[in-house]
Amino acid sequence: MPGRKKVVCLFLCVLAASLLTQNLKEKARLSRLNESTVRTDAFREQQMTEEAVRILEGMEPEERAKAAALFLLQNGETKEFARFFRSKNLKRQEKIWSKRPVWEEYVSYCKAIWADVQYFPVPCSARNKEYRVNFNDSWMAERTYGGRRGHEGCDIMASCDEPGLYPIVSMTDGTVSNKGWLEKGGYRLGITSPSGGYFYYAHLDSYADVEEGDTVRAGDIIGFMGNSGYGPEGTKGMFATHLHVGIYLYPDGEEISVDPYWILRMIEEKKLSCSF
Repeated sequence: MPGRKKVVCLFLCVLAASLLTQNLKEKARLSRLNESTVRTDAFREQQMTEEAVRILEGMEPEERAKAAALFLLQNGETKEFARFFRSKNLKRQEKIWSKRPVWEEYVSYCKAIWADVQYFPVPCSARNKEYRVNFNDSWMAERTYGGRRGHEGCDIMASCDEPGLYPIVSMTDGTVSNKGWLEKGGYRLGITSPSGGYFYYAHLDSYADVEEGDTVRAGDIIGFMGNSGYGPEGTKGMFATHLHVGIYLYPDGEEISVDPYWILRMIEEKKLSCSF
């Protein structure tokens, strides 16, 4: 009997230690979501995968934003994407994470990034299939004009280096918050979407008929791709024709950039057709 008691005691100690370890791990996992989460590099990088964005693409905007929010909190733990994005699993995950006091605020920032985008910013040409574009993930790549800094966006490069040829459309509904010249951005437009994301279109050659304060719809032409910037107003030709896309959030009034790459990948096939 004494031997059996020792075995039982040992088993209970191991079980208690295992439960304690699991509890500590769960607390550590949940601690990823706090007041500073949206300011971290991990969040700002918006790291996704091809499979994840293809699944997100097929979701309704509200569901997509919440699913992206949960995916980003997994911190690379997710391997079976189809299982992760099942409705039952998302609801179970939301139940766990929603216990954190900053959950609703966190989701609102993810919504500002993922919920309002509808169209790729560069339409396809109905006349010439040679007028293509390409892009890669250049967010935070080094830039040196005006001092060493990180690139706060993603460059969409034109196959035909001709300023004014490619029309640019708004990716979202929204309000034109800024229009005009910036030394580093050239002729630029900033559009605030309904969920609060700030979508920045830079190096334009010219504008469409839009002014600050105007309401635009996703797909409206807002300007034409160019190579403006890197000098006093009107400077052009300092680099190849392209569109710089930036996405910004403003937690507590602080401006932070997030990587637009995977958002652009998600809507890459959602291109309007224009006669150019």
